[in-house]
Amino acid sequence: MMHFPAFLTGLGWPEILLILALVLVLFGPKRLPEIAEAMGKSIRKFKSATNDATRDVKRELDDAGRELRNDPPEDDKPTDNKEA
Repeated sequence: MMHFPAFLTGLGWPEILLILALVLVLFGPKRLPEIAEAMGKSIRKFKSATNDATRDVKRELDDAGRELRNDPPEDDKPTDNKEA
């Protein structure tokens, strides 16, 4: 199931087709692939930045939790390598 932003929830297929037709008239058929490519790149960059920020926040929260429990960071934990 697709999730739409709040401002798109009241739009049905006729409204979406009307918007697409207006975009086609305004920009022309030659510019549409360029616009779609630029939008796709922008969305990918936004998703990547969002994932990076989420990962950074989770890492900081984990580090803060370890500091509160006085656990060493995962990088500094001794390993059980039994070398002869």
